[in-house]
Amino acid sequence: MAEDPVQSNPGNYRVVLENDRVRVLEYTDEPGHTSVEHHHPDSVMITASSFRRRLHARGASMEVDLPDGAVRWLPAQDHHGENIGDTPTHAYFIELKETGPQAEETIDQLGPSVP
Repeated sequence: MAEDPVQSNPGNYRVVLENDRVRVLEYTDEPGHTSVEHHHPDSVMITASSFRRRLHARGASMEVDLPDGAVRWLPAQDHHGENIGDTPTHAYFIELKETGPQAEETIDQLGPSVP
């Protein structure tokens, strides 16, 4: 399993709230930035800016183009990403500390789910 994003990408991820049930991370980067591989548990992602990224995991990749204010489910996954757009990335991740009953079934999904 890849590292916690706060450890592997300390210049981009920061903890803004944590308790016994959730941890909330803020993520920021600039165009052209590529992150180091990291792990996300089941999470809800909320975009604070519009951005375009390419995500990579297990030899697969996908492009994500999200508007400001998008809310997406992010199943547990290891990945790294790159900002392939012209704008900074700014997003929040609400990480769940409890594993859901379907976690085993969603592990192969890359990136956020489509609403």
